[in-house]
Amino acid sequence: MALIFFIGIAIAVGAGFLWVVQEMIFRGRWSYFIFFLTAFLPFYITSLSVVYLATQSAEVVGMFQIFKEVIVLVAILVFLFYQKGIFDYPFRLQSTDWMMLAFLCLGFLYLLLPLGEASFINKALYYKSMLIPGLVYFLGRNTRFSKLEIGWIFKIIFAVAIGAFLVNCVESFLLDSHLQQLTGYALYNQAINDIDPSGNFGLTWTFETQAVTKRLASFFSDPLELASSVLMGFAAGLIWFLTSKKEYNWPYLLVMACSLGSLVFSASRAAFGAFFIMIFFVALVFKLYKLIGAGFLVLVCFGVYVIGFASDDFYFFVLDTITFENSSSLGHVVEWLLALDSMVANPLGIGLAMSGNAGSVTDELRVGGENQFLIYGVQLGWLGMMLYILTMATGVVLSLRVFYQTENTMTARLAFVGAVTKVGLLLPLFTANAEMYTYVAWLSWWMIGYNVKEYSFIKNTSNQIFPGLRQ
Repeated sequence: MALIFFIGIAIAVGAGFLWVVQEMIFRGRWSYFIFFLTAFLPFYITSLSVVYLATQSAEVVGMFQIFKEVIVLVAILVFLFYQKGIFDYPFRLQSTDWMMLAFLCLGFLYLLLPLGEASFINKALYYKSMLIPGLVYFLGRNTRFSKLEIGWIFKIIFAVAIGAFLVNCVESFLLDSHLQQLTGYALYNQAINDIDPSGNFGLTWTFETQAVTKRLASFFSDPLELASSVLMGFAAGLIWFLTSKKEYNWPYLLVMACSLGSLVFSASRAAFGAFFIMIFFVALVFKLYKLIGAGFLVLVCFGVYVIGFASDDFYFFVLDTITFENSSSLGHVVEWLLALDSMVANPLGIGLAMSGNAGSVTDELRVGGENQFLIYGVQLGWLGMMLYILTMATGVVLSLRVFYQTENTMTARLAFVGAVTKVGLLLPLFTANAEMYTYVAWLSWWMIGYNVKEYSFIKNTSNQIFPGLRQ
């Protein structure tokens, strides 16, 4: 059975990869790389698990692992090849561009400096994990899509959101087990990542709550990635619902419902909190102040349920989470304190591959690892952390300006989803190495890049119409 699934995955991934590559090379559509990433990244770890289960070969797994990096690098090369005068290419840098360039240049400097105890290979691998999202941003910064092409991006996002929920339902009601228990996830982790199985389900502790109930991940790598990713699905469904005619907007209610369903199945407290932050942000963007009231009412109702009607286990689970007496919450605090202590002692950082949960970071050297902001702070110092924060903040601000100013509905939708997703990821970024969630991280960085490009176009158009305005 594993061999059959392996053949199916190999055909699907290979066909998708070859189609996108031929579109990029022979037709100059280098921006089509994003179609492959959007469709492949949600299934990335599940695909690798099945491949290893069927072949028992690290080399074959390695071939599938590099598809995502290769498609980005091919897109960069094709982009450069098709530019007749690359040194004359018009590129007016905006604030987000400067922040991203500074962040990546700082990372490259730390790659070369003899700082930290990690090997140069591990530093290079870690820097690759920083550079590739930057390249995806750069490609989005130069992408010009038609309404139809943007529509296909959203269709894939909708399909992923609905598909994830359907798989959750199969896991919960038919299999009564995690999909990862059938795909060879634990075997793959042990053989490729040197991570031994743990927890009561033979996977990792991430797949269960403190009450030993299942946390489902669908076809994503773990429940935390599922929870973060469906936030983007919900945002996409919401903006299409709000900007479509009433007689045609019911499918987007389905997308939002499926996203919320997967959020429940994942049982991620950070993602639940992020959902309410996202709703509050949306209410401010659209000036839907009643939505804020509705969100507050939901919180009150939840509090009444917990105090008056919930089981003792659930009551103490919520109480321990709020008071940080829950072992998981306490673990986050300990990791934050370790990271902050390192940043105070070493304000310029201690070097790449010294913090976080990436595969290039060894357990013996790891300092902190459950807060994306502090992870960069430990390695690149306070300056690196601030550059990362400013890159996100300016990207959100410019995306919102595009949303308010553009006359293109599809572009406005993309601007909305990019901004809302980055805001929604704030809490997951505080509790996890969330840049490792490649589907939502890379795709949202592409959206931010696309939005900055649109902002630059709108700004230049305004200055041409009103030449007296300051540049």
